[in-house]
Amino acid sequence: MSKSIISEGNTTNHAIENGLKELNVTRDMVDIKVLEEEKRSFFSILAPRVVKVQLTIKEDMQEDKGAKKTKTKIEKLSTEEQDLAYRNIDEFLKQFIKNLPEGIEYSIEKSETDMKVSLNNQDLGYLIGYRGETLYALQNIISSIASKGIEHRVRVILDIEGYKNKREKTLQDLADKVARKVVKTKKSVTLEPMKAYERKIIHSHLQDSQKVQTKSIGEEPNRRIVISLKNN
Repeated sequence: MSKSIISEGNTTNHAIENGLKELNVTRDMVDIKVLEEEKRSFFSILAPRVVKVQLTIKEDMQEDKGAKKTKTKIEKLSTEEQDLAYRNIDEFLKQFIKNLPEGIEYSIEKSETDMKVSLNNQDLGYLIGYRGETLYALQNIISSIASKGIEHRVRVILDIEGYKNKREKTLQDLADKVARKVVKTKKSVTLEPMKAYERKIIHSHLQDSQKVQTKSIGEEPNRRIVISLKNN
C-alpha cells in the first residue's frame, strides 16, 4: 500500500510543497488530489485561507531499480479489527458469489498485517482479467469493504485459482531468460509495458544479480523495465 499524507497550506502549491517536504520526495514522485479549499466570502476576506491536499507516493517510486524500495509502514490490526474486517469481507463475498456460477468457494485468512482472500472454482478467468487487471481491481474493492469501521485501510491480498503464484513464476522465468540474453549479447533489453506490481516482481527477482541490473522508464500506462549489464 502506497504511503499517503494530507498536507495544508494557504495555497494549493504551498500545501503541495509542505507535503513534499514531509515525504522527502519530488513532485513527479507523487499523485496529488485537492481535498478541500476553504471558500472565502466578503466577511472572511481577512481570515487565513486553508487548502488541503492528499499526496500519495506512486507505486513505481517504490521500485527504485529493484534493490531499494520506499518502505511504507503496515498498520497492524488488533484482534477486534481482524474480526471486523473478516465479517465485512465475508458478508460481501456471500452476496458477491450469488451473482456468479454455482460452486465457487472462498476462504478468508486473517492476521495482524493483512487479510488473505482466495476464490476457487473452474473457469474464473473473467475474474482475473488480462494480466490480473480485474483481480487487482476486485482486490482494491474488497480492501475498501474490509476497512469499513476501521480507522486505517486494511491490506487485502486476493488470489483467484492460484493466479498470482503462476504469474509470478512466469515473470521470474522471463526475467531469467532476458538476463541470460543480456549477458550473452552485452546489449540491454527493454521489456513490454507492465503494471507496477509486475515490474516489482522482476526488479525483486533480479536485484541480487551480479551481472545485470534493472530500471523502469517511461510513463504509465507504457512504463517498462530495462534490463542491462552492470558496470563492474
